Amino acid sequence: MKKQLMALATIVFSTTCNAYDSHTMQSSGLDGNLATTLFAEGISIPWAMVQLPSKEILISERSGRLRVVKNGVLLAQSIAGLPAIHSNGQGGLLDLALHPDFANNHWLYFTYASKQGIGSGSNTALMRATLDISNKYLTDLKLLYKAQPNSNKGQHYGSRIVFDEKGFVYFSVGDRGNRDVNPQDLNKDGGKIYRLHDDGSIPLDNPFYGQTGAKSAIFSYGHRNPQGLSIDPLTKTIWSHEHGPRGGDEVNVITKGANYGWPVISYGINYNGTKITDKTAMPDMQQPALYWTPSIAPSGMIYVSSDKYPTLKGSFLIGSLKFNHLVLLAVKDKTVTSQEKIFEDIGRVRSLMQGIDGYIYVGIDGVGIKKIVPK
Repeated sequence: MKKQLMALATIVFSTTCNAYDSHTMQSSGLDGNLATTLFAEGISIPWAMVQLPSKEILISERSGRLRVVKNGVLLAQSIAGLPAIHSNGQGGLLDLALHPDFANNHWLYFTYASKQGIGSGSNTALMRATLDISNKYLTDLKLLYKAQPNSNKGQHYGSRIVFDEKGFVYFSVGDRGNRDVNPQDLNKDGGKIYRLHDDGSIPLDNPFYGQTGAKSAIFSYGHRNPQGLSIDPLTKTIWSHEHGPRGGDEVNVITKGANYGWPVISYGINYNGTKITDKTAMPDMQQPALYWTPSIAPSGMIYVSSDKYPTLKGSFLIGSLKFNHLVLLAVKDKTVTSQEKIFEDIGRVRSLMQGIDGYIYVGIDGVGIKKIVPK
């Protein structure tokens, strides 16, 4: 792979940081043996997808519907039984994840904008429900976590969900547009990645468990708006990406108890061109494994393990909302080794999924779902 790496100094407690100029990112040509086909249309903002053992694909529409594709057809009937969802700016029905033992317990996890709790507006919530796919219904709804307080702002809800090999569930909540308060305050939700047991209870070995003035569910903090979360199955490392401001989108290796610096350190600036901070590094604050300037507006992140794509296998795929392409990200241990563009005009990528059938599905705003197939 062609490499576009520029080495930067590494500080104590940080990983190596690589800067990428988004405008000069090279095209790999690897998609020359691949094609995209329209798999399902009629979904405006397909935030997330999961494929069931019975082969149906569930798709979350940010507007608040949980859609079903069966045998390649988008069904008119949505899944009923969802809680009240606040469709507010970037908030609505967000990520989906199946429990690792879904075949036996039928547990579906999802994040959404909820009005429950303190104050007007809403904030990100994580819920578990039992899915009855035959009757298109959710039962046994259990609220596992609700970020507080609510806010009327419409930005930075996050949110992605991932399970690790031990059955812990991780999920992200953005700073909710309150960057100067939430991300660096352990007693406030927002700008965090959280870790729970699958029943919503808090692991006793969470980094801030029982600490006065800290929320025990927090796993890492100092984030802006993480909309990608995935695990390298070889190293078990958790990777995330998040939207920067104007410039400074980041890819991070998520470490227990670590502070990722937002907004004390950043490689980005305000949208009006003024500085957020004059610091890009501080002791005890993690450097990103990679940052993009200008921003690509990353969304969705999967690790490709399918044998259907030999040229993609073993790398991460990330979508770009801004530049309408996919990024193929190669990593070794906890370091990004290269990145390349593929499918340069696929559309405004919102979500990615590698199905149990081995195929990669791409959620495109305003289009629906595209499927990547070998030519």
